[in-house]
Amino acid sequence: MELRPLTAPATDPSSVRRVIVASLVGTSLEWYDFFIYGTASALVFNELFFPTFDPLIGTLLSFSTFAVGFVARPLGGIVFGHFGDRIGRKNVLVVTLLLMGLATFAIGLMPTYDAIGFWAPALLVLLRFLQGLGLGGEWGGAVLMTLESGHPERRGLNASWPQVGVPIGLLLSNGVLALMGAITTDSTFLSWGWRVPFLLSGILVIVGIWIRRTLSESPLFQETSEEGEESHAPIVEVLKRYPKQVLLAIGARVGVDVAFYTFVLFITTYVATYLELPKSYALNAVLIAATFQIFAIPYFGHLSDRIGRRPVYLAGAVGSGVWVLVFFRLLETEKFALILLAAVIALILHAAMYGPQASFISEMFPTRVRYTGASMGYQLAGIIGGGLAPIISTALLKKYDSATPIMVYVVAMLAISLVCVFLAPETHKADLHADPAAAGAVPESA
Repeated sequence: MELRPLTAPATDPSSVRRVIVASLVGTSLEWYDFFIYGTASALVFNELFFPTFDPLIGTLLSFSTFAVGFVARPLGGIVFGHFGDRIGRKNVLVVTLLLMGLATFAIGLMPTYDAIGFWAPALLVLLRFLQGLGLGGEWGGAVLMTLESGHPERRGLNASWPQVGVPIGLLLSNGVLALMGAITTDSTFLSWGWRVPFLLSGILVIVGIWIRRTLSESPLFQETSEEGEESHAPIVEVLKRYPKQVLLAIGARVGVDVAFYTFVLFITTYVATYLELPKSYALNAVLIAATFQIFAIPYFGHLSDRIGRRPVYLAGAVGSGVWVLVFFRLLETEKFALILLAAVIALILHAAMYGPQASFISEMFPTRVRYTGASMGYQLAGIIGGGLAPIISTALLKKYDSATPIMVYVVAMLAISLVCVFLAPETHKADLHADPAAAGAVPESA
């Protein structure tokens, strides 16, 4: 089967570039907000909001509030996916960015446990929930704006650009935190330095919203709208007609998420709290590794356009499963150069999965419910994956005083992703105008 070309506006190179830039800027800011919270959970929230507990227990409770964002993300995906499939992708993306930015800014103003007691962690949970709602709606819209624009043979590359927002957001968040750590003492960082990255979000979000308001709507959604084919109840239609696709998407993503949050977030707990090394070792290692991933993600997205989504995805999953066995051993050398090597290789292997992931999951669903279907599969996996990974890893470390059970846990979750990707159909030559459920299977090639 040959790929059908999209409508004319989608093939305008300048229009496609604007969509890619706007999606990349927006997702970078959203992930900056999300990761600022995650890194602060590992570094300071245990002392500020759970000061009466043992350090590892405090970190465990801190990561529990981090997990609330993942619980909220599927709800955000469903709510904003509904409106994205009903009224379009563009306006929804402005709302999600605004919601995320305001919640992050408010965290920077929050009083701590010493000031208001129980209400401090309670408010923290509420604001984290709002962050999760915003990010849950963000991913689907940003990916679909790029996937549904441009040449169909570049869908993997185009859809990978919003994914690049993850390492950029990680780079920005860890960079700002590292800078604040360098220019403040431990006591001043704990007092007010940690707040600065959260407050900066207010300025960044204004820029992101201004950029997004200049976009045109997705050509494929416009086509669906003009033909009167929008879904009136996207969530009901997805659950009724595409349950298999949702389950495969969840499974394909869950191991990727567990591996990622082990490589970029739990590393901070392991290095700084367990090995009692300087926090800068983990922060700087992740910072440098994220720089490599900025280039690796679009490369693997492009490669998936040439040889298919599944081969690239499967290679990344196998590589990550092998590398996690090496990863912790390198951390335990307590040498920064080897800790850096562990992080860099880990995120390059993760990029092999993450690069084709956006197009792979999105192409499983037809345009009329693509926002809802892709968001559900992607965000539900986040609860099992990223939301629980730091909690489970910290609990395993506390119980067994060893990284070995954590390695087994990560490998087991990656094995689930391997099986689901293997069972899923190849999508890189799928016709986005077609209905996968009606066709029975997504065709691989002409």
